[in-house]
Amino acid sequence: MKSGGYKMAKETIDVLVDGGKASAGPPLGPALGPTGLKIADVVNEINKKTAEFEGMKIPVKVIIDTDTKTFEIKTGSPPTSALIKKEIGLEKGSGTIAPVGNLTIAQAKKVAEMKKDSLLANDIKGALKEVIGVCRTMGITIEGMTPKEATKAIESGQLKY
Repeated sequence: MKSGGYKMAKETIDVLVDGGKASAGPPLGPALGPTGLKIADVVNEINKKTAEFEGMKIPVKVIIDTDTKTFEIKTGSPPTSALIKKEIGLEKGSGTIAPVGNLTIAQAKKVAEMKKDSLLANDIKGALKEVIGVCRTMGITIEGMTPKEATKAIESGQLKY
């Protein structure tokens, strides 16, 4: 490809991998084969970056500089609801407001930290409130409180994070 007379030396491969368990098999291996990269190096880097999302599907971009044969890995993250379900060992949310599980404030903070790059919040308090908002639609309580009560408790300082 040419752009303004200069050769574009970047190629991007988008794949969906199991967190921490990428392998040289499909879909990654066949996509990387023609690039000339050491597939094991790419797989190891992906597994390092996705280890905390084990058991979930993670979108991954492999950005390859075709001139230097170097690469960069960019990972997405699973939906907030998937992280919440994993934290409390839930198969699915209730679909109603009836409680189906309880998230501790420490678990909510862990989810907020995992999602910090894709949330709109500017600080951990705002990120926590976003995670708690997702809990409401899933029928999940926080420290035994409804999401609305938990948000008020965070605002008042009654619920420490």
